[in-house]
Amino acid sequence: MNKADLVNAIAEKADLRKSDSRKALDAFLEVTAEALQQGEKVTLVGFGTFFVVTRAARTARNPNTGVKVQVPEKKAVKFKAGTDLK
Repeated sequence: MNKADLVNAIAEKADLRKSDSRKALDAFLEVTAEALQQGEKVTLVGFGTFFVVTRAARTARNPNTGVKVQVPEKKAVKFKAGTDLK
């Protein structure tokens, strides 16, 4: 399912116009992204939790040349499914 399919499904389930459901979905995505950028968790009870983890710096190897490369620390978003979704 892509974003357009999701917008159509939301519009149908919530009895909204597609433009309204697109605005609601865009607002949700924007607010969620802002919260995650600030390091906050986003919990939707019964659905799941989005949270930020820090991946440690490490040494990797280029498979073509065999040269070792230093990969810096970075942040990544993870999702843990809630009980109702499982």
